[in-house]
Parts: sequence; structure tokens; C-alpha cells
Amino acid sequence: MLTYANMNERQRELYDEVTNEPNYVDLTDRELGDAEALAIAEALKVKTTVTGIHLDTNRIGEVGARAIAETLKANTLTFLNLCWNHIGDAGAQAIAELLTANTTVTYLDLSSNQIGDAGAQAIAEALKVNTTLTELFLWYNEISDAAVPSIVEVLKVNKTLKTLE
Repeated sequence: MLTYANMNERQRELYDEVTNEPNYVDLTDRELGDAEALAIAEALKVKTTVTGIHLDTNRIGEVGARAIAETLKANTLTFLNLCWNHIGDAGAQAIAELLTANTTVTYLDLSSNQIGDAGAQAIAEALKVNTTLTELFLWYNEISDAAVPSIVEVLKVNKTLKTLE
């Protein structure tokens, strides 16, 4: 388990940055990978008042996405930007689990994350029960026509999603 005591210097800097921000964190284009995402997730456990976080244009993979998603299940975050990372299907599945538990996220950008059909289908399933997400961005992923029926089905039942791109 990652604790502040066993974090490296960069992880501690990120942890401190997140915990010292009042409610909005911008960590765009900082070359953050999974190790850094783990520290951010730990910081979000104690800084539950963060309402928006930009983690776009980094190198966060499945492990980092899973840690952040797990932490945000019980958080008041409304805005999550993870575009231009490398979360893949497994990371998208973790985000899907977040969407079934979290009742505050309204904006989610997962564009350009190497998400395929399995990840898209997991998100679609989560959106059948999620009633808070209003904007979802999935541009530039690896989603094929095979995932379209599950996305169409969710649009029939989810009335809160206003933007899907």
C-alpha cells in the first residue's frame, strides 16, 4: 500500500499539490504515469473537496486509472478529464465501476485512451444506472461498430447524458 512515507519525491510533490489546492487540480501534460497516479489517488482520499481534475495528456495506464477510479467512488468530484492517456479497456472498465458508484461526476473525457469495444461496452452498461453524467467524450479510441448497439441501447434509457462524442 502506498503511503506518504514510502512515496518518492515526485509522488510527494504531487500529493502535496493536490491536497493544497482548494477544489480544482490541473495536472495537464506533466508526464504522469501510473506511479504518479497512485499518489494522486492517495491525495484524493484525504482531499475529498476537489470538484475538478485535469489529468489529460499524460501517460496514465490501467493501474493509475483503476486507483483514481476506486478513490473517486466516494468523492464529490464533478469534472474528470483523463483524455490522451493510455488507460485501455481495463482502465475504462474501472471508470465504468466508478460511474455506477459515484453520484457527482457530470463531465468525463476519456478521448484518445486506446479504449476498445470491451471498454466502451463496460461504460455503456454503467450508463444504464448512472443518472448524473451529462457529458462523455470518447473521441479517438479504438471503438468499432461492434460496440455501437450497446451505446445505442444506453441512449434509450439514460436521459441525463446530453453530450456523447
